[in-house]
Amino acid sequence: MPYNERSKHVTQGDLRAPNRAMYYPMGYTRADFDKPMIGVANGHSTITPCNAGLQKLADAAIAAIEAAGGKAQVFGTPTVSDAVAMGTEGMKYSLVSREVIADCIEVAVMGQWMDGCVVVGGCDKNMPGGMIAMARTNVPSIYVYGGTIKPGHHAGKDLTIVSVFEAVGQLSAGTLSRDDFDAIEEKACPSAGSCGGMYTANTMSSSFEALGLSLLHSSSMANPDAEKTDSAAESARVLVDAVKANRRPRDIITRQSIENAVAVIMATGGSTNAVLHFLAIAHAAEVEWTIDDFERMRRKVPVLCDLKPSGRYVATDLHRAGGVPQVMKMLLEAGLLHGDCLTITGRTIAEELADIPATPRADQDVIRPIEDPMYAEGHLAILRGNLSPEGCVAKITGLKNPLMTGPARVFDSEDDAMAAIMAKRIVAGDIVVIRYEGPRGGPGMREMLAPTSALVGQGLGETVGLITDGRFSGGTWGMVVGHVSPEAFVGGAIALIEEGDSVTIDAHRLLLQLNVDDAVLDARRGAWQPPAARYTRGVLAKFARLASTASRGAVTDGAT
Repeated sequence: MPYNERSKHVTQGDLRAPNRAMYYPMGYTRADFDKPMIGVANGHSTITPCNAGLQKLADAAIAAIEAAGGKAQVFGTPTVSDAVAMGTEGMKYSLVSREVIADCIEVAVMGQWMDGCVVVGGCDKNMPGGMIAMARTNVPSIYVYGGTIKPGHHAGKDLTIVSVFEAVGQLSAGTLSRDDFDAIEEKACPSAGSCGGMYTANTMSSSFEALGLSLLHSSSMANPDAEKTDSAAESARVLVDAVKANRRPRDIITRQSIENAVAVIMATGGSTNAVLHFLAIAHAAEVEWTIDDFERMRRKVPVLCDLKPSGRYVATDLHRAGGVPQVMKMLLEAGLLHGDCLTITGRTIAEELADIPATPRADQDVIRPIEDPMYAEGHLAILRGNLSPEGCVAKITGLKNPLMTGPARVFDSEDDAMAAIMAKRIVAGDIVVIRYEGPRGGPGMREMLAPTSALVGQGLGETVGLITDGRFSGGTWGMVVGHVSPEAFVGGAIALIEEGDSVTIDAHRLLLQLNVDDAVLDARRGAWQPPAARYTRGVLAKFARLASTASRGAVTDGAT
């Protein structure tokens, strides 16, 4: 509904006097009721460095809204720090927070009939949570990313938070000294901002540029830098204009613009979580999009950027090399981007990229020329087989040989698997199975960064496979397969694996296979009993009851 209609609740005659009276204590004058009321969904908190630098961005947006002739209405959204929660029971709340954030924004925007919304967020689930809400409410909206952290440094190497997780494995393997371990811990995170590689936060923010609902260049800016604050102010000015023009998210989120976003995810080597989150965003926007569309895009789009976790560089390096717009322009020139998609500015993608060079600068090697990519095809492969008939996600960058058959080492929780890894009971050739960590079984799909990083730190990243019905951090790399669906809790085949069973992971054939006769599996299935729910009250219990399968985004509002 356009803003001049939505605003009737505070402008329409004497019947609205009680509504208007509530605004005067907040500094409104009569003239202000003719201005669009713009929500500012502020994710600031001191829970995590990702969000600790957001207040200045929200303040800049508020000032810009007022200067552009709008009235700002500020409200908060929660966050969970994945890095703080990782490896603990608290990690079960991370994916749940995506839904809570979306619900919070929807409740505030629709409950108060706001005319538009600037969403300001930093940590992993802030981005998809905010975008889901923008699609649900469908009032003119823009996403302001909090910005990346700057890299830490030790012994001549750039550090990110993943460096610390991998150091745990190195220390346990005896390949890292205690002094170096302590220095990495202390130096890895030197500023405010989100984790610095092409992990989930930077993946989602980059894709939002391509989607058309964040300003170009904004996703790779560092939080401490002045340009990040300037970009927040410009975003707010653009949003006020979008409100007046009634440019809404569902005008912008289309099948073609999601293809643009996924093309950038593939080209930059982004996180496996992007699969889960874009399924949920498409669901919220009522756009037809399935897990198989990711595989279709993977086959078309090369990996162009040499970024962590499997590459060498971090987001600030990408920014200096030309940022996401440089990648987008290369994809556009190659016919891999829809240039006619609308953006929140009112211009098309092609118009927005008009002044960007068609080729990357020669004095950098963060962004490779399209004729000389890191990998000829994308890195997020959708595997199927008797272990995951609905599909699962493998991240295949950085691997010498994405093919492995080995004995299953079976664990019914992340905690049990981590104990075995740290006790060095996992050896080269094993395939670790971590189950009952799915959307309903966990509940909440914990990320397996602690065990995968410990394996990498022990030198087993190339030689040990890991499959799970849970998720992975954007910082994970190695022979890993997540989002196995159906999950163990609902009787998926991953629940039927027994210790020592032969399992095949084959990214060449897009196969995840349990090498056990069907008759044996049928007998096991007949004997299997669903476990009791781990939570029966509170938000985790609600999520467990409502969440869809991971192959449909683990959404809580209607997808089965």
